[in-house]
Amino acid sequence: MRSTGDDRGREVDPALVRRAQRGDALAIDELLRILDPYVGRLCAPIALQDAADAAQESMIVIFRSIGQLREPAALFGWVRTICTREAVRVARRRTGTLAAELSDLPAPGDPQLRTDILDVLRRLSPEHRAMLVLRDLEGLDEKAVAGILDLPLGTVRSRLSRARSAFRDRWR
Repeated sequence: MRSTGDDRGREVDPALVRRAQRGDALAIDELLRILDPYVGRLCAPIALQDAADAAQESMIVIFRSIGQLREPAALFGWVRTICTREAVRVARRRTGTLAAELSDLPAPGDPQLRTDILDVLRRLSPEHRAMLVLRDLEGLDEKAVAGILDLPLGTVRSRLSRARSAFRDRWR
């Protein structure tokens, strides 16, 4: 299911967040358990084979920084920012090789299609993957993406255009 980027339907009791911020170990454990699937879903398409490392690094940052969250209602947006930055940072460390070129494109609905899309994503830079995940999968507008990645709006627009172009080129 495509996220709208507004985090409706993903609510966490503000009291739980406040208890976690005060250092309540049970609240921290519960909060991290709730956030774990979301963190993994965000890190996977950006960090690819290093997704587990990116998710773990993200959870550490969340754990250490939960006290800095000003408004419990902003939890998922705050987590999204952390995950995106950590996934890009972890993915940059890898200097892996590019996957082989696609030879045959599958028909829509073909089970191979998901694998092929992931293969194309794997051949993009972490920055381009982050742009595509935030804009096209999370459904965020360009201004929100700029805020998350701490970039000027014009830079986000040009990188998003280049990311989509790179995806199309590699898909062919």
